[in-house]
Amino acid sequence: MIENEASRRFFEKMLEFLPSTRKEYLECVEEYGEVLETLVIEDIFMPKILGLLAKNEDHELLKRIFDYFEEMVNKNDPHLINIFSITMLEILGNDKAILDVAKKYMGQKTALLQVEADRALGRL
Repeated sequence: MIENEASRRFFEKMLEFLPSTRKEYLECVEEYGEVLETLVIEDIFMPKILGLLAKNEDHELLKRIFDYFEEMVNKNDPHLINIFSITMLEILGNDKAILDVAKKYMGQKTALLQVEADRALGRL
Protein backbone atom coordinates (compact mmCIF):
# COMPACT_ATOMS: atom_id res chain seq x y z
CA MET A 1 0.00 0.00 0.00
CA ILE A 2 1.20 3.48 -0.83
CA GLU A 3 0.93 5.92 2.07
CA ASN A 4 1.18 9.13 0.06
CA GLU A 5 -2.04 9.85 -1.87
CA ALA A 6 -0.23 11.72 -4.65
CA SER A 7 2.13 8.76 -5.07
CA ARG A 8 -0.80 6.35 -5.23
CA ARG A 9 -2.42 8.40 -8.00
CA PHE A 10 0.93 8.65 -9.81
CA PHE A 11 1.38 4.87 -9.87
CA GLU A 12 -2.20 4.33 -11.02
CA LYS A 13 -1.69 6.82 -13.84
CA MET A 14 1.60 5.22 -14.89
CA LEU A 15 -0.15 1.85 -15.08
CA GLU A 16 -2.79 3.45 -17.31
CA PHE A 17 -0.10 4.85 -19.62
CA LEU A 18 1.92 1.62 -19.58
CA PRO A 19 -0.59 -1.23 -19.19
CA SER A 20 2.03 -3.79 -20.22
CA THR A 21 3.77 -3.13 -16.87
CA ARG A 22 0.78 -4.15 -14.71
CA LYS A 23 1.74 -7.83 -14.32
CA GLU A 24 5.34 -7.00 -13.36
CA TYR A 25 4.10 -4.26 -11.01
CA LEU A 26 1.72 -6.66 -9.22
CA GLU A 27 4.42 -9.32 -8.97
CA CYS A 28 6.79 -6.78 -7.41
CA VAL A 29 4.16 -5.70 -4.88
CA GLU A 30 3.44 -9.33 -4.04
CA GLU A 31 7.12 -10.17 -3.65
CA TYR A 32 7.88 -7.28 -1.29
CA GLY A 33 4.47 -6.92 0.35
CA GLU A 34 4.31 -3.23 -0.55
CA VAL A 35 5.04 -0.78 -3.35
CA LEU A 36 8.72 0.02 -3.28
CA GLU A 37 8.39 3.28 -5.18
CA THR A 38 11.92 3.73 -6.46
CA LEU A 39 12.22 0.06 -7.42
CA VAL A 40 8.98 0.11 -9.40
CA ILE A 41 9.91 3.32 -11.19
CA GLU A 42 13.49 2.31 -11.96
CA ASP A 43 12.94 -1.35 -12.85
CA ILE A 44 9.43 -1.41 -14.30
CA PHE A 45 8.32 1.98 -15.62
CA MET A 46 11.58 3.54 -16.78
CA PRO A 47 12.67 0.74 -19.14
CA LYS A 48 9.36 1.17 -20.98
CA ILE A 49 9.63 4.95 -21.06
CA LEU A 50 13.25 4.77 -22.22
CA GLY A 51 12.20 2.37 -24.97
CA LEU A 52 9.48 4.77 -26.09
CA LEU A 53 11.94 7.65 -26.12
CA ALA A 54 14.58 5.62 -28.00
CA LYS A 55 12.08 4.79 -30.75
CA ASN A 56 10.45 8.22 -30.55
CA GLU A 57 7.49 6.90 -32.53
CA ASP A 58 4.51 7.06 -30.19
CA HIS A 59 4.48 10.84 -29.96
CA GLU A 60 0.95 11.05 -28.56
CA LEU A 61 1.71 8.68 -25.67
CA LEU A 62 4.99 10.43 -24.89
CA LYS A 63 3.22 13.79 -24.95
CA ARG A 64 0.52 12.52 -22.56
CA ILE A 65 3.12 11.02 -20.21
CA PHE A 66 5.24 14.17 -20.08
CA ASP A 67 2.19 16.43 -19.82
CA TYR A 68 1.19 14.34 -16.82
CA PHE A 69 4.69 14.69 -15.35
CA GLU A 70 4.42 18.46 -15.69
CA GLU A 71 0.97 18.46 -14.09
CA MET A 72 2.28 16.29 -11.25
CA VAL A 73 5.34 18.41 -10.47
CA ASN A 74 3.24 21.57 -10.50
CA LYS A 75 1.13 20.15 -7.65
CA ASN A 76 4.22 20.58 -5.47
CA ASP A 77 3.97 17.35 -3.45
CA PRO A 78 7.49 17.21 -1.93
CA HIS A 79 7.55 13.42 -1.50
CA LEU A 80 6.43 12.67 -5.04
CA ILE A 81 8.70 15.31 -6.60
CA ASN A 82 11.66 13.85 -4.68
CA ILE A 83 10.91 10.30 -5.83
CA PHE A 84 10.35 11.54 -9.40
CA SER A 85 13.61 13.51 -9.39
CA ILE A 86 15.85 10.80 -7.95
CA THR A 87 14.48 8.10 -10.21
CA MET A 88 12.95 9.17 -13.50
CA LEU A 89 14.78 12.42 -14.05
CA GLU A 90 18.18 11.07 -13.01
CA ILE A 91 17.73 8.06 -15.30
CA LEU A 92 16.77 10.29 -18.23
CA GLY A 93 20.07 12.10 -17.78
CA ASN A 94 22.08 8.88 -18.11
CA ASP A 95 21.83 8.94 -21.90
CA LYS A 96 22.24 12.22 -23.76
CA ALA A 97 20.40 11.03 -26.87
CA ILE A 98 17.42 9.86 -24.78
CA LEU A 99 17.48 13.08 -22.77
CA ASP A 100 17.49 15.16 -25.96
CA VAL A 101 14.31 13.40 -27.10
CA ALA A 102 12.73 13.69 -23.64
CA LYS A 103 13.40 17.44 -23.57
CA LYS A 104 11.13 17.85 -26.59
CA TYR A 105 8.24 16.58 -24.47
CA MET A 106 9.13 18.12 -21.11
CA GLY A 107 7.27 21.02 -19.62
CA GLN A 108 9.09 23.94 -18.05
CA LYS A 109 9.13 22.72 -14.45
CA THR A 110 9.97 19.13 -15.40
CA ALA A 111 12.93 20.40 -17.45
CA LEU A 112 14.09 22.54 -14.52
CA LEU A 113 13.90 19.56 -12.14
CA GLN A 114 15.84 17.43 -14.62
CA VAL A 115 18.65 20.02 -14.73
CA GLU A 116 18.64 20.10 -10.92
CA ALA A 117 18.86 16.28 -10.85
CA ASP A 118 21.86 16.36 -13.21
CA ARG A 119 23.49 19.10 -11.14
CA ALA A 120 22.99 17.08 -7.93
CA LEU A 121 24.79 14.17 -9.60
CA GLY A 122 27.64 16.42 -10.74
CA ARG A 123 26.78 16.02 -14.43
CA LEU A 124 26.57 19.81 -14.91
